[in-house]
Amino acid sequence: MSALKLKKGLSKHSAYDLKDPNADVRESHTLAVIVDNEAGVLARVIGLFSGRGYNIDSLTVAEVDHEGHRSRITIVTRGTPTIIEQIKAQLGRIVPVHDVHDLTVEGPSVERELALFKVEGAGDKRVEALRLADIFRANAVDSTLESFVFELTGSPEKIDAFAELMRPLGLIEVARTGVAALARGV
Repeated sequence: MSALKLKKGLSKHSAYDLKDPNADVRESHTLAVIVDNEAGVLARVIGLFSGRGYNIDSLTVAEVDHEGHRSRITIVTRGTPTIIEQIKAQLGRIVPVHDVHDLTVEGPSVERELALFKVEGAGDKRVEALRLADIFRANAVDSTLESFVFELTGSPEKIDAFAELMRPLGLIEVARTGVAALARGV
């Protein structure tokens, strides 16, 4: 048998072809990380992501325990199941980290984001922007004769959908807080 035929025959039955079909599936995960509220902790967490080439889709940080001086970092990231497990394990090894929770896999959770949209508009476009804002339950928090600033709270998907509808009407600028998330129930 020639080397070419042998090579072709092996590729049909090679163990290297038995790749897990889900290995390359990138999923979005929301991680809640409780850390000491001290200088440099956020830089260490972000350094873990950037040093290993992981991307952060959303990041929010705030002190949640004033007496215990602890903060909650909510991170939305994407990766294969293996990469997400690596991220959680590596976060858990950072000394000022107390807890790491993957809200995506631990059960139902509530995710919300706040966004501000500056939309220019006159005439029919102005009326349409106000109509859409009403449908999405967005509040007009500022208004001039040439523009509005709308405030909208909801899921990231709701924020994205509102932005897409406002683009053709004159979307000028968007400011987003990033995702805040909590597990449901007790």
